[in-house]
Amino acid sequence: MESNSTNEPKIIKTDLEAKDGQNKCPKCGATDISLNAKKGLLRCNFCRHEFKPEKVEGLEEDITKLEGEIMGSGTQDIQENSKNIMTLKCSSCGAEVVIDTTEATQARCHWCRNTLSINQQIPNGAIPDVVLPFNITKEDAKKQIEEFVGRRKFFAHPKFREEFTTENIMGVYLPYMVVDINSHAYYRGQGEHEVRRYTSGSENNKRTYYDADLYDIEREFDLTIGGLTVESSSDKLNKKASDKTNNVINAIMPFDIESNVKWNANYLKGYTSERRDTNIDELRPLVDRQSKDISRFAANESLKNYDRGVRWDKEELTVKGKQWKSAYLPVWLYSYQQIKDNQSVLHYVAVNGRTKKTMGSVPIYFPKLLGISAIVELLGFILMLLASDFKYRKLFLILGFVYFFTIYFRYRNSNARHKHEVETKRSIFNLRKTDNLIKHQKGLSNSTMSGANNKRVRG
Repeated sequence: MESNSTNEPKIIKTDLEAKDGQNKCPKCGATDISLNAKKGLLRCNFCRHEFKPEKVEGLEEDITKLEGEIMGSGTQDIQENSKNIMTLKCSSCGAEVVIDTTEATQARCHWCRNTLSINQQIPNGAIPDVVLPFNITKEDAKKQIEEFVGRRKFFAHPKFREEFTTENIMGVYLPYMVVDINSHAYYRGQGEHEVRRYTSGSENNKRTYYDADLYDIEREFDLTIGGLTVESSSDKLNKKASDKTNNVINAIMPFDIESNVKWNANYLKGYTSERRDTNIDELRPLVDRQSKDISRFAANESLKNYDRGVRWDKEELTVKGKQWKSAYLPVWLYSYQQIKDNQSVLHYVAVNGRTKKTMGSVPIYFPKLLGISAIVELLGFILMLLASDFKYRKLFLILGFVYFFTIYFRYRNSNARHKHEVETKRSIFNLRKTDNLIKHQKGLSNSTMSGANNKRVRG
């Protein structure tokens, strides 16, 4: 991915006027403040006054105006020698309160019981630019998880069924990097449009053939990508880990990023958090790949006539401007540790704390699944013998295997993922199209264009 800017990134200070210490209720001055998830408002637990969150200032909201690279101050590189232990002086009684920022951003004064908060960004990844508050309650999340698991209990491991309970689910703010991109895309290649389909040959040896028109194609447009979101925890980025089912965390995206607010430690009261441990340079290749995927699928909106596919021979995405911000995003999380072959496997069921989108992995009882798959395979064999006149009767022999893998993927969801290429917000401007007919092709044996790559996903 190319950029037309060689300037140093512009750093936007997103914690301006933030002060460590007491966050006070604007009405009564109390420091016992928490999130009312149903309304998305901060609420004083003393006088019950609710107040609107602040929005981050300084970051560019109009993506079409982005030039060069802009970074929220919360995205700057993590310093390994940064100070994690912070000592705050209580402004009410003068006592000194110690906060380990690797585990929490708030603590109560042990003398006057006032709450003290860390609001200024520190170079250890614990304080993001923005936070997206929970608006799904614990009770709603429990229902989502119970329904998800309930639909998968038949083949679930007996020990899991016995031990399953949603009482231990946790609300956690996970770290993400959110990227806005202003870009220009150019594509050149060829596409095919089917004009006729027909069969030829004898009764027992029929084949389908296709006639198709071949076109030279060019597409050029300006493209904005809003809120491209990637995990910024190295643990969650490893979606192929054999001891965890991390891909389910990725699969509950997207979030309504546009609703994010300025960081305030009170949003974390009653929830846990995981700090960021990756830097922009480590995430840049992933963001570049996903940006190209989004651009390629955006171009597909102007290719609907090419029903046999398009083969791009040249693809260019030139970035005019890019903006990074670090974010805490809300997830309700159920986890279950399964001991399998003397190894521990951690299964997750996750609920998006904004949309209720749910995905998870449930431990399978393989003796039961293998037994029923064998019965299905036997039935398939019997059907094959009975259907002697059916041309494709041998397909019945794979019914057991199809059943096994269908159930496996339904329970494990190892193929689940966030479809960033179509679920990320994008807009096309100044579209230029060129379509030139090259030739009419007859008698093609393949049902789709050879080498078609317009629906390829690399991210």
